[in-house]
Amino acid sequence: MNDKDMKFNEIAEKIREADAILIGASNGLSITEGLHLFADNQAFEELFGDLKRKYGLQCILHGMGAHWPSEEEKWGFWSRLIHHYCGEYKETPVMADLKRVVGEKDYFIVTSNGECHFEMCGFDPGKIYEIEGNWLTMQCASRCHDTVYPSFELTEKMAAAERDGRIPSDMVPRCPVCGGPMQIHMEGDRNLIPDTASKSRMEAFFQKYHGKKLVILELGIGWRNQLIKAPLMSLAAQEPEAAYITVNLGEIYISDEIREKSYGLDGDLAAILRDLSEVLRR
Repeated sequence: MNDKDMKFNEIAEKIREADAILIGASNGLSITEGLHLFADNQAFEELFGDLKRKYGLQCILHGMGAHWPSEEEKWGFWSRLIHHYCGEYKETPVMADLKRVVGEKDYFIVTSNGECHFEMCGFDPGKIYEIEGNWLTMQCASRCHDTVYPSFELTEKMAAAERDGRIPSDMVPRCPVCGGPMQIHMEGDRNLIPDTASKSRMEAFFQKYHGKKLVILELGIGWRNQLIKAPLMSLAAQEPEAAYITVNLGEIYISDEIREKSYGLDGDLAAILRDLSEVLRR
């Protein structure tokens, strides 16, 4: 048995013995699914090539944070983005394998990804904390009040009506309280309405499994990530029975404090989850 097989067998045993699994996910998982927020690649050209040439758009993230000339153009971009990556989304092999890895274990997911793919693949929305908001809800842009509204049906209608990067003026959403602009409920400025309910559910999960066998499975999170990676490593250090597993392509970082209870898997996320799910089925 080679070192890779030994490591996978050890990880599989930790998962089998676990009382629960805490999943942390960031951009690496989205990239594996074909959603690269930072890339000017073929997928970006096919979806947004016209806006790239018209506005100098450099990548999806650029569009998400852009100061659009009008609300019609802002929602033209967002509706096209949401329709493509949410409205037309189908469960990917990486998500199917992740569900097989989790199996019947209790779990919680904390993610900075906002496209709602976990929920769309059947993970319980009550066990997901999208820490930077998500694409399928919207809020008052000036945060005159703290209610978050569903946006998916509206953006699907916008996407059908969008022409040349603009939606009709009568489709532009307005705040029902102040009448001002609305925005997708995503981190971008200090007006983001925090999801306190999901945060409370996450904290309750931590309390429930404090001192128990917890597997922390980290998917596609770079070493600089202070939003998710740093707290997960801190949690692993505080929990004596925790096992920390980090999966990332080309960049594995594990603090010295938790090295003895940790596993780093450097490689393609989809292939690693597929292999791990196969080992768990044996």
